[in-house]
Amino acid sequence: MSSQQAVNRVARTVGEALADHRVRRRADHAQTLAADDERELARSIVVRQLDQLAAEHLASGVAPMDEAEESDLVEAVLAKVLGLGRVQPLLDDPEVGDIHIRGCAPAQLKLIDGRRVAAAPVVDTDDELVDLVRLVAARLGRTERRFDAANPDLNMQLPDGSRLFATMDVSARPSLVIRKHRFALSSLVELEDRGMLDRALAGFLAAAVRAKRNIVIAGGTGSGKTTLLRALLNEAEPSERIVTIEDAYELGLDRFEDRHPDHDMLQSRPANIEGRGEITMLDLARMALRMDPDRVIVGEVRGGEAFPMLMAMSQGNNGSMCTMHADSARAVFPKLIAYVAMADVVLPADTVNLLVASALHFVVHIDLVDGVRRVVSVREVVDADGAQIVSNEVFRAGPNGRAVPGYPLRDSTLAMLERVGFDRRLLDCADGWWQS
Repeated sequence: MSSQQAVNRVARTVGEALADHRVRRRADHAQTLAADDERELARSIVVRQLDQLAAEHLASGVAPMDEAEESDLVEAVLAKVLGLGRVQPLLDDPEVGDIHIRGCAPAQLKLIDGRRVAAAPVVDTDDELVDLVRLVAARLGRTERRFDAANPDLNMQLPDGSRLFATMDVSARPSLVIRKHRFALSSLVELEDRGMLDRALAGFLAAAVRAKRNIVIAGGTGSGKTTLLRALLNEAEPSERIVTIEDAYELGLDRFEDRHPDHDMLQSRPANIEGRGEITMLDLARMALRMDPDRVIVGEVRGGEAFPMLMAMSQGNNGSMCTMHADSARAVFPKLIAYVAMADVVLPADTVNLLVASALHFVVHIDLVDGVRRVVSVREVVDADGAQIVSNEVFRAGPNGRAVPGYPLRDSTLAMLERVGFDRRLLDCADGWWQS
């Protein structure tokens, strides 16, 4: 019997035992076991199975497994039953950022340093990947989820905060993509150390948050928008009430209870298998405004939720922030106009431009420069002129694509930032990039 066959055999037994245990607890109206307790129960079942395997090996004259082999089998079984099988070691690897899996082909990994490498396949057949996704959806999903020909895509959050997206039938082969979120990166100081921004820009953005400026963070997929938003959010005063709106809980506000004790986190959800119960981002945006927020934070704006968000920003909920997909800071403005139209609001473009100009204060753009995440541009919104939004690029791409002070800040803006602690001397650095 190969090691993988042994893992599969023991995993089947453990899975059945855990399922029976859950049924008995429900029948007895007992609470579901906590994750750590269920893991210990599973481990005890695995150990008993190892004793049985050892007895079979002795009876058949096969050399028993040594201590290291037994330890590897235990972890592999626990990963298969309680985790994501052979995907779990990749998920646990701190050097791995994103995981791309296409059937039983070699896995493709995007490392946190920007490199892309291949890894061994995580399943033996394409059908096994489908089964794995179904198991994860049934065991780890917050709500009832299906993954089949009628529901060929699955979008969910894993317990560690990572984002899972899977497809079948509509893709040539079953596909699984996991984007890991690094909640440990939560301050501007940490991002400064990693080269995303410099001392002047970090001080400027921190002051903009303290001054309750409304900020949009734009960039491409994987550019670091959510990471920067989380860091900016942690510059807000702990006394402020914050309500977040997300498609999946990626900001992790509950992981920073000491910084944000008064908060609520809202998450959209798809319709159930009967086609009922869908809650959209637009629905959540309307809910959030009734929850007495000091700041409304939208994880990612990509539809009609833009309209209530802009209305909230322009009517007193200053300090609100969001992210958007855009290839430049300037591209944010026409996209917002398109998103407002998706809210079934009939407004001429000139009127929407006035709303955008009155609601937004700064647009921050992030890009990958030589494989490193950099803030490359910051625009201050000044006014609307008919079909155009007037903005000044107060930080522009400088040497190596890194943002340096650009168009001078308006006197009124600079005075506002100085009142909350910004040191204007930071803008006088000769090359715009602080050297260590």
